[in-house]
Amino acid sequence: MTTELQKLSHEDWQYAVDNLRTAKLLAPQDKNSPDALDAHPLIREHFGERLKISNPTAWKEAHRRLYEYYKNSQPKEYPETLEEMTPLFAAVAHGCQAERHKEALHEVFNRRIDRGEAFVAHKLGAMGAILATLSGFFETPWRTPVQGLTEVDKAYVLNIAGYCLRALGRLTEAVDPMRAALTTQITLRNWPFAAIDANNLSENYLTSGDLHEALKFARQSVELADHSGDSFYRMGTRTCLASALHQAGHFKEARNMFQRAEELQKEWQPNYPLLYSIQGFYYRNFLLDQGKWLDVQSRAKQSLKWIENDPKVSILTLAVEYLSSGQALLVQAQHQGTCDYIQAQFCLDKAVEYLRQAGTEHHLPRGLLSRAGLYRLQLIFEPAQRDLNEAMTIATRGGMRLYEADCHLEYAWLYLAMGGDYKVDAQKSLAKAKAMINEMGYHRRDNEVKELEKQLMQGQ
Repeated sequence: MTTELQKLSHEDWQYAVDNLRTAKLLAPQDKNSPDALDAHPLIREHFGERLKISNPTAWKEAHRRLYEYYKNSQPKEYPETLEEMTPLFAAVAHGCQAERHKEALHEVFNRRIDRGEAFVAHKLGAMGAILATLSGFFETPWRTPVQGLTEVDKAYVLNIAGYCLRALGRLTEAVDPMRAALTTQITLRNWPFAAIDANNLSENYLTSGDLHEALKFARQSVELADHSGDSFYRMGTRTCLASALHQAGHFKEARNMFQRAEELQKEWQPNYPLLYSIQGFYYRNFLLDQGKWLDVQSRAKQSLKWIENDPKVSILTLAVEYLSSGQALLVQAQHQGTCDYIQAQFCLDKAVEYLRQAGTEHHLPRGLLSRAGLYRLQLIFEPAQRDLNEAMTIATRGGMRLYEADCHLEYAWLYLAMGGDYKVDAQKSLAKAKAMINEMGYHRRDNEVKELEKQLMQGQ
């Protein structure tokens, strides 16, 4: 493709470039980079497609060279920031276009980007960047991986795609890759990864309000984890099942499952005998519903002490530890009429901040709803409504029906606190919440519905 260009003199080269700029096919010269050539993305795409059809050999070779260039242009073997990671994202994209999918997946994406610990997702919160980079490994996003990958590789990219789609609030789209990954891992008898896939499916269905499917896949994840014999997977899947049982109102079974999960946590990490991170958050949520806010405050404080100096701690872990601390103070205020509002505000502000940084839109409503509740208790209605409106927007846009029901409940509490004519709005919001709760079997909220009904009756 470039053979003839190599023979050009400097004058002829400049003449060609000037003509292309006159025709608006090349961007004007950049004073800071006079030798750089650029074009509008639509122009690049148009001529790229023409080249792909007319000279596929040159097309692949060009992408191969760009793959090698970007793969080696980052001096750090393991970049630490999103900006430093950009050349590696480009390398993967060009490697896929050059049909070197397997090499791009293993040598660049898995080894230097993902690193076996979902580095970009957990440390940088860049779910969109990961999803865009993965697109080159799919013939049909996000269902059919390219044929050049092994079955293990296909399950790997399907799992990551499903996880990122869920984190971006695209719950419906996440189902297909998650189910495909689970089926493949079971076929391969890869029990730990199969357990993770079933666990992710359960959480996805739970957030979307399908508690029947959530419980089904949570129980399957426990069975698969038991096949693995690994304490970590056995602990994590039992926590997921316990959380689903909690939301469905099966409190006794949920308590037993949480306690068994914590026993397995002690086996896995004897120096960290309490559930922490997202597993600890689910357990602390359960304990808060039992009115054990002092226990939750103690647990969250201990967890933060464990992770505060850990360089590998994920942003999501920091977020949920602060969220539990803030929620415990919130529950204390609801029961005792007073708490350390300054500390509660600090914890919930940090939680929302970290949830945004983590890129986990499927968790963000938790923080916004809790902070809205804190504002409401202090009779600061405008920021309460702002947080609540954002939580509702995320929930309805992403099909997160469990959060949508929570939002209607919080609207009812907010309108009740505002008093006067707003009590009519409170009754309407409660009616919407109650209908959704009964439809989904979201019986965790039954007592809260009864308390709201009681207070609305007293106000009449």
